[in-house]
Amino acid sequence: MSGTRERLTDTLYGLGWSTVKNLPESVAVRLGRTIADIAWKKRGAGVLRLERNYARVVPDATPERLAELSRAGMRSYLRYWMESFRLPAWSDERIRNGFTPEDVHHLTDGLASGRGVILALPHLGNWDLAGAWVTTNLQTPFTTVAERLRPETLYDRFVAYREGLGMEVLPHTGGSAFGTLARRLRDGGLVCLVADRDLSASGVEVTFFGEQARMPAGPALLAQQTGALLLPVTLWFDDSPVMRGRVHPPVEVPESGTRKERTAVMTQSLADAFATGIAAHPQDWHMLQRLWLADLDPARDPARRAAAGTAKGTA
Repeated sequence: MSGTRERLTDTLYGLGWSTVKNLPESVAVRLGRTIADIAWKKRGAGVLRLERNYARVVPDATPERLAELSRAGMRSYLRYWMESFRLPAWSDERIRNGFTPEDVHHLTDGLASGRGVILALPHLGNWDLAGAWVTTNLQTPFTTVAERLRPETLYDRFVAYREGLGMEVLPHTGGSAFGTLARRLRDGGLVCLVADRDLSASGVEVTFFGEQARMPAGPALLAQQTGALLLPVTLWFDDSPVMRGRVHPPVEVPESGTRKERTAVMTQSLADAFATGIAAHPQDWHMLQRLWLADLDPARDPARRAAAGTAKGTA
């Protein structure tokens, strides 16, 4: 990203947090939907990638159905942004009433046990709102990790925003995040990680909607190293202003196997839990980036390998 584009991006996000939060909610909702529809009609790279990802989730979808999904997906994505820009101005009551999770006893029982809890989420719904609900409704602070964005001022905006919601934010890069997360968990604390996309290129291979993808090993490794409870969480929107969610049963640490083998089994369990929520509410999965190995590395695409083999055989 060029310096000019970085400055423009930072300025736009700054305007979002300074301006959108002061709009009436109904106006912000309409604005988000309008921006989403404009972006969808332009058929840019993000929208096309969203459709390709949805094609994995809904493999029997027609092109028309995928277009409908991507339009709904962009509206959901902009709802996330409009709500996030406005969250710092929401009252505690608005935050408490803005999210209704199912089976939250998995979280509260885990915290009460004192063993520490890891919440692992995919890019579904509004994870910032879920985090604000935890800090507000359960009066429980937590630690999370953020990708270091460019420019640095934009990263600083995100850190300040999330810290304002009661979160401790660690940079993804730098190497010290894992140790700090482990200490928080050993002290009986709460850690929340968005964990459906590996940022290190050294994650765990999982089967996700029938194809290979990589997801971060961190949640499983932390659970093994600290004894903390590992809980998948899925989120979704409906037609109301209230977000819904579910805290899934714990992902248990296997009793046997090497650390690598246990990590693989646990990460696959996370992927399976994420898939249930994404399959039920695909339009709320905001994955506008490449995820599957076949997209990241075309040589891993079975169809392309087969076509190359056929071409080689007939050459």
